[in-house]
Amino acid sequence: MNENKYLNISEINNYIKNVLDSDLFLNRVYLKGEISNFKNHTRGHLYFTLKDDLSRINAVMFQSNARTLQFAPEDGMNVLVKGRISAYPTSGSYQIYVESMELDGLGNLYIEYEKLKEKLFKEGLFNKEHKKAIPKYPTRIGVITADTGAAVRDIMSTIKRRYPLSEVILFPSLVQGAEAAPNIVHQIEVADNYNCDVLIVGRGGGSIEDLWAFNEEIVARAIYNAKTPIISAVGHEPDFTIADFVADLRAPTPTGAAEMAVPTKLDIENLINQFKIRLNKNIKNLVNTKFIELYHLKNSFVLKNPMSLYEIKEQKLDKLLEDLNKNMQIILDNKKHLLEIDVNKIKLMSPANIINDNKNKLKELVVNLNNIVDKDLNNKKYQLDYLINTLKLVNPLNILSNGYSLVKKGDKLISSSKDLKVNDKINIKFHEGEIESIVKEIK
Repeated sequence: MNENKYLNISEINNYIKNVLDSDLFLNRVYLKGEISNFKNHTRGHLYFTLKDDLSRINAVMFQSNARTLQFAPEDGMNVLVKGRISAYPTSGSYQIYVESMELDGLGNLYIEYEKLKEKLFKEGLFNKEHKKAIPKYPTRIGVITADTGAAVRDIMSTIKRRYPLSEVILFPSLVQGAEAAPNIVHQIEVADNYNCDVLIVGRGGGSIEDLWAFNEEIVARAIYNAKTPIISAVGHEPDFTIADFVADLRAPTPTGAAEMAVPTKLDIENLINQFKIRLNKNIKNLVNTKFIELYHLKNSFVLKNPMSLYEIKEQKLDKLLEDLNKNMQIILDNKKHLLEIDVNKIKLMSPANIINDNKNKLKELVVNLNNIVDKDLNNKKYQLDYLINTLKLVNPLNILSNGYSLVKKGDKLISSSKDLKVNDKINIKFHEGEIESIVKEIK
C-alpha cells in the first residue's frame, strides 16, 4: 500500500506562506528598485513589479498605506520601499507587501552623507570616550535653533514645565538653506563662551535636504570642538544626522532633548528601564534570528543535495535554449511574411498583370454599360406604353365605341338640346361614320 500523503495545492501554498510569515528577516525588508507594470486599482490598492538588472519581485501596497504617499508612482521610477515578504496562496507566488515607499532620487546626498560619516568615524569623532557628560541639574541651558517654529516652543515649554529653575538662553540660528551651516557654527562658538551647562542644537523634522545643514562637516567639527556638552535634537526619531553622531547626546526630538537636558530621577530610571527592555528584546530577537539562520543553513536542501545547483542551472539552460529557438523562429516567420508581401507587390506591378487588370476592368465597364442601356430602354418603353394608354383613355373617339356619338352644329359641339332650334342642320358623328340631320320638334 502507498503510504505517501499527497497534499492539495492550497495546503502546500498555505504552508509556504506560513514559513515566509514566520521568518523574522522577511518580516521587515528594505528594497530599492525600478517600478514596472504599475496598476492603480479602483479601490486604491497599488500593484506593481520591482526590478533591477537581474531580477524582479511582485509588490502590492494597500490603500491604507498608499494614501500616505507624497508622490504619484509610475513605471520607470526608482524607489525605496519598506515592507514584508509573504506568499499569495491563490496564485502560489510570493511578493512584498509594501508599507512605505519614497523616491530614490537622493542618492548623491546619501553618498556624501556616508562618506563624511566614515571619515569622521575613522578620525574618532564618534568615539564614546570623547563624549562629555550631561549635567543632571543644569542652571543655564543654551538653545541653538530657529527663533520661530514648533521646535523652539517645544523646548522652552518642556524645560519650563519640568525644571523651571534653569535659565534658558536662545541663540537664534538659521537651520535650513545654504547659509544655515555657517550660522549654526557661529552660534555654537558664541554659546560656548556663555558659561552654559549644556547646549541643545537642533530643529524639527524634514527631508534630507531640509536637515542637510546638520550633515555639514563644519557643523560636526564645531560640535566636537565645543567645551560645553551638546545634545543634538535634529528631526524626528528615525532621522539621524552627522551632528547626532558627534554630539555628546542624541535626542529623538526637540522635546526629547529638553527632557534629557533636565532629567528627574524618575525619568532617568524609566529611561534606563526602557533601554534595558529594548536592548534585551533586540538581543533576544537577534539571537533567535541567528538560531533560525543556523537551523536553515544546517537543513538547507542545497547543502544536503549539492547536485541540485547543477540541476537548476541545467533547467535554466534548457529554458534559455527554448526561448532562443522560439525567438529565432518568430524572426524567421516575420522575415518570410515580409518577403511574401514584397513578392506580391512585384507581381502586382508586372505590365502583364496591369494589362490583364485593365482588360478585366474594361469588360466590367462594357457589361455595366449594356446593363445601363438595357435598363434605360426598358424604362423608356414602359413610359411610352404608359403614355399611349393614357392617350387612349382621354381620346373622345374611343368613347364613341361604347355607343356614344358627337353632335355638332357647324363647328360647335352641342351638349344640350337647348342649343338647337327646329330645322337646324346638325352633324352626328358615330364611332364609324357620320350623318347629317334636320332638327324636328317632337310632339
